[in-house]
Amino acid sequence: MKKQIIIAAVFLNSAFAFAQQYGGMWIPTEVNETEMKSLGMKISAKDIWSTDKPSIKDAVVQFNGGCTAEIISPNGLLLTNHHCGFSQIQSHSTVENDYLSDGFWAKDMKSELSNPGVTVDFITDIKDVTPQILANTQNLGEKESAAMIKTNIAATIQSFKTNPYQKLVIKPMYAGNKYYAFVIETFKDIRLVGAPPQSIGKFGSDTDNWVWPRHTGDFSMFRIYADKNNNPAEYSPDNVPYKPKYFLPISLKDKKENDFTFVFGFPGRTNEYLPSIAIEKVINDIDPAKIKVREIALNTLDKKMRNDNETRLKYAAKYASVANYWKKWIGEVEGLKKSNAVQKKLDYESALEQKNPDIKNTISKFNTLYNEQAPFALNNAYYGEVVRNAETLRLANYYINYVNAKESGKITPEAENRFAEILSNFYKDYDGALDAKVTAELLALYQQKTPAEFLPNNFSQFSDVNKNYTTVENWSKNSLISGRGNLNGKMATTNVKALLDDADFVDSIKKDPFYILANDLKESYMSKVDGKFNDYQTQIDALQKTYMAQLMATDKERKFFPDANSTLRVTYGQVKGSNPRDAVYYGYQTHLAGVMEKYVPGDYEFNVPKKLINLYDKKDYGIYKDATGDVPVNFTATNHTTGGNSGSPTLDAYGNLIGLNFDRQWEGTMSDINYDPKLCRNIMVDTKYVLFIIDKYADAKWLLNEMKIVK
Repeated sequence: MKKQIIIAAVFLNSAFAFAQQYGGMWIPTEVNETEMKSLGMKISAKDIWSTDKPSIKDAVVQFNGGCTAEIISPNGLLLTNHHCGFSQIQSHSTVENDYLSDGFWAKDMKSELSNPGVTVDFITDIKDVTPQILANTQNLGEKESAAMIKTNIAATIQSFKTNPYQKLVIKPMYAGNKYYAFVIETFKDIRLVGAPPQSIGKFGSDTDNWVWPRHTGDFSMFRIYADKNNNPAEYSPDNVPYKPKYFLPISLKDKKENDFTFVFGFPGRTNEYLPSIAIEKVINDIDPAKIKVREIALNTLDKKMRNDNETRLKYAAKYASVANYWKKWIGEVEGLKKSNAVQKKLDYESALEQKNPDIKNTISKFNTLYNEQAPFALNNAYYGEVVRNAETLRLANYYINYVNAKESGKITPEAENRFAEILSNFYKDYDGALDAKVTAELLALYQQKTPAEFLPNNFSQFSDVNKNYTTVENWSKNSLISGRGNLNGKMATTNVKALLDDADFVDSIKKDPFYILANDLKESYMSKVDGKFNDYQTQIDALQKTYMAQLMATDKERKFFPDANSTLRVTYGQVKGSNPRDAVYYGYQTHLAGVMEKYVPGDYEFNVPKKLINLYDKKDYGIYKDATGDVPVNFTATNHTTGGNSGSPTLDAYGNLIGLNFDRQWEGTMSDINYDPKLCRNIMVDTKYVLFIIDKYADAKWLLNEMKIVK
């Protein structure tokens, strides 16, 4: 027995030995190559990023402005997450051809589906332009400095020579202490190639979101098309598949604990260098407020979606979007508490103050500013979430902006057409009667959680949710904004443009009770909260820049990376399981058998397609099984990821594609603020499962034939 205990202890010490110190989202021109190689990387930094030869960066793209994707064939074949392509899959779906439920697989290139408006961005070069951007800003006040930086950015962009299909974007790093220029090529002809049914691509849905163990085949496939010269072009039937400079080989090698991995993508936003007082406010004020608003909205939507198939289809993408960060914020709060983030920051600040007395003054200023901003920040969180999740109020705000622009003579015919198009798309996936219930509940919450001095006059009438149900439904039944009322026979849900063109429209919409309510709420927020909140935030941001400079100058032992800001980054780690709670150990790999363990026939979240069940029953796994004899589905590692990394390629020590990043483990979602390699895990779909579904489930072998598969 004693021998067994010693062996177990050695195993755990080995499994959770962390060479990683701080994680990191590194600019690919400045990767932390020394630590990457110490963790097991076999290629060089030049294999990851080079402008002199094809490199891995030439196969990594930003997908539609919010996710990441990677090129996996010489014919421009793209792999990204199912949830990243969800809106496109949904837009092609009808009740008759339900690609969400049944999946979609093109039989050849001619049957691939176009997606107007979808874009793919390549980063072709990155330059440090700090001297140019910060020129002549020394000794200027904040407003004068900001104006000079704006002028310098415009001049720097003008000085760069780019091709007609390229653009230059300059982004601040290290809280504005440095600036980098990104040369971007945007492709606009992106076609849907394949997607599994959501019972595979979204298996586990909201219950399993942010959760491990996970069993989700979260992938979809698109293709980039270009003109005859291989350059970006608008959609045309004459366009041809894009020929990339580089595409990723796909590995079928089994994964082992502590194998090196790295993720290459476009992480959205992190705040790793916040002071302790800021984290305290997130834990106690901001996240709980946002969680509560979304919890109410989700509960109301869920009741109808589970009982009505048309509502399920209409609200599927929106529900997933709302639920995504609701669950993330819950995990973030728990993780920050469990990792003792506030105390760790306090200890770090204290140690820095011993080395640099100026930091003590900075921390004191932070404490004053955050505490004075607190009531305005809390209302900012509530207001933002209420007007986002009460969709009728969001519609009302669209109309308010339109009327203001029209009455001031600032709206052009082109802008009016765009506005009508935006609203038409909104109404397509909107249910006025359902949202009346959501709005009624959120109005009661807002009244209860907001100081009276921040509210419009007589807002106390919304304190009783039961009375709100009646009031809001009565408004909704006859409202132009809800789309349930009409003006001279014209309705927003059937023809927005005709409604806008009616001579009586402006006078009528201004009398709509939702217009009046949203306008009152907005005016109260803008006059009593917004200015104060932003004034404090401007001071906090300026102080954060000072603090960041102090950190880098004082902590000489630490290698700093800039916070994520939707620019191309490299993060790295090792394949690992986790020990999130006392006596709880999670392995690093899940398998198809786990899908079947979770299977609930006909369930919205845990149904399994009959063909996949048959493949499992027959153990028809081909070359896609691992040493256990089962097909690996998902795995975890210590890569430091965030939103925007969805769809990012996960690569092995040699640069082969081994997985597709799609989520984080719930116990470590605080990694946006406090990355901890002991708790933080990113979740990836295994390339073996991706290829297994394409091959055995979809019978789409023509796609496999254009890939380079490393066996």
